[in-house]
Amino acid sequence: MIIKILGSGCKKCLALTNNTKAAAQAADIEVDIEKVTDIVAIAKYGIMSTPGLVINEKVVASGRVLSAAEIGSLLKGS
Repeated sequence: MIIKILGSGCKKCLALTNNTKAAAQAADIEVDIEKVTDIVAIAKYGIMSTPGLVINEKVVASGRVLSAAEIGSLLKGS
């Protein structure tokens, strides 16, 4: 499973990354986490506010930090 964190590397982006790692570990799902910081690449996903979360090339959240539990539910559904 490929997960992308879209954002500049701000505090919220780091929190989303940490929550994603925790959710994957708790669900025992192997994931590859990529950080996308290029504003042009982020815009291609239609994200207007960061952070953004993309699971297997599908945008599942933008503009807020999801909890590990919320991310876990998304991972199980993907």
